[in-house]
Amino acid sequence: MRNWQISLLFFLALLFTWELLFRLGLWPAYVFPSPTSVAAALVKGFASGQYILAIATSLRRIAIGYGLSIVAGVPLGLLLGRSRLMQASLGSLVVGLQALPSICWLPLALLWFGLGETAILFVVVMGALLAITISTADGVRNTPPVYLRAARTMGARGMRLYARVVLPSAFPSIISGMKLGWSFAWRSLMAGELLFITLGLGQALAMGRELNNMSAVIAVMLIIIAIGLGVDRLFFAPVERRIRERWGLQAAAR
Repeated sequence: MRNWQISLLFFLALLFTWELLFRLGLWPAYVFPSPTSVAAALVKGFASGQYILAIATSLRRIAIGYGLSIVAGVPLGLLLGRSRLMQASLGSLVVGLQALPSICWLPLALLWFGLGETAILFVVVMGALLAITISTADGVRNTPPVYLRAARTMGARGMRLYARVVLPSAFPSIISGMKLGWSFAWRSLMAGELLFITLGLGQALAMGRELNNMSAVIAVMLIIIAIGLGVDRLFFAPVERRIRERWGLQAAAR
């Protein structure tokens, strides 16, 4: 049985269990809505354009915030991975800040930037930046010494050593950090939009809660999950598969 068939059977079984629990009437419908009620909320939200606008707004924010995290996080990780001084000083701070939940940055962001887009983008950047930096630095430090010795023997120094040896060797870790950073950024964005009422999927989720509309709440949650899963399957999964093939960890697709 293929993987997609296993996944399809699993989700059909999950849907069947959900419908069965609803029909048993264990909870009121406004607390535990049926799958058809959630599907109706999805159709209504997309037909009115509310969900389309919310998705476009959230994707624009995540694109800006996540892009800034990559631009800043990868060079910083390369620096931390190759400099013992930077690792002992700034590296300790980065590891310490990583333990701080990203939503904790929101009060500080509101005080620094006020109620606006910049505050949410700041939270998104801080949610992804540290994970990308740490993973990149780990990848650089794990570069096999024999590669470095061979490259230096052949005259590679400075930027050439980085470009031809260090960066390719650290690439799998960089991709892992970007994947981890994406999930952190997505969660940070949803948390920020929930607390700071503005356009976006988080605001749509909060609106469902305010109206006591559990069907709408679950519908938005499904959209959030679908986008997160879609990015993983459409972007990160193919890249990781190519990397495994490149490093000989998986047979190349025929």
